[in-house]
Amino acid sequence: MSSRREFITLLGGASVAWPLAARGQRAAKSYRISFLALVPGEDRTLMQALLERLHELGYREGTNMTFKYRSAEGHPERLAPLAMELVQDKPVVLVAGFGTLAAQAAKAATRTIPVVFTTVGDPLGAGIIASLAGPGGNVTGLTAQARDVQGKRLQLLQELIPDKHEIAVLLNPDTPFSQLALEEAKTAAEYGHIHLAVFEVRTADQVSEKLEDAAKSAVAGLLVLEDPVIYSAREKIADLSARFRLPAIYVYKDSVEAGGLMSYGPDRRHIYRRAAEYVDKILKGTKPADLAVEQPTKFEFVINLKTARALGLDVPPTVLALADEVIE
Repeated sequence: MSSRREFITLLGGASVAWPLAARGQRAAKSYRISFLALVPGEDRTLMQALLERLHELGYREGTNMTFKYRSAEGHPERLAPLAMELVQDKPVVLVAGFGTLAAQAAKAATRTIPVVFTTVGDPLGAGIIASLAGPGGNVTGLTAQARDVQGKRLQLLQELIPDKHEIAVLLNPDTPFSQLALEEAKTAAEYGHIHLAVFEVRTADQVSEKLEDAAKSAVAGLLVLEDPVIYSAREKIADLSARFRLPAIYVYKDSVEAGGLMSYGPDRRHIYRRAAEYVDKILKGTKPADLAVEQPTKFEFVINLKTARALGLDVPPTVLALADEVIE
């Protein structure tokens, strides 16, 4: 009899414990995170680095995180309505993908939901933050801006075309970062007695015409300042640079993988992983205003030897020794 009472008692305890356990599981907090992109296909590229790091930090889709992605597919005018759509879902954090325009659209859509931007070239000049150390408001993130980078790119380019002093610059004048980078490049060019010829593109459709103009101007090389518009045309730029025999240096490795000659710039996978860490801090209670905007700390130099050979360039061993990656 006593054993029967013990069984009933245990069973009764279990009947109380099971619902409590079930309620505990149902009460597990789930975070809604949204991602706003301008560049087509960002969900298949750099965004994966952000998700990878979030997973490492313990966030799993379908368990304690829901993740929503929207892209303007290269059309800036679509950013504002997409940002409003994401804000209406009331995410805990809104992440802005590559470029200034996505961050500006995210900031304009909400003053309360924390926004983390990824690779804004000049967030201060674009009016997104109050300062790097104290961004203020609900927006923070990471910038691709770093001192002396344009001088380094020009130096690397001149290693492959020595004694050539006419260099074209391809940029989008509507991007604040491009203007900042151009001023830095002009300073470095003046020091190195280099003349810069600037060619502006506002849409990817203008790339062919401007590169043809650059080739006709008899420049010896090309400095590409990539924003989302120019980045989206990276394959076209690589093809045209080869056709016009223009040795070009880019910001990002992706352009070299698309057939470009070489790149020197921030390691963007590292930046997106750091953005995930910013998201994690916000989810744990840190206010965006208290997270200083981080400047890049990891840079990579990548060179495509196949492209160099096609252009008839001899790559000095000293340059190869500097490369983080050589594409054969």
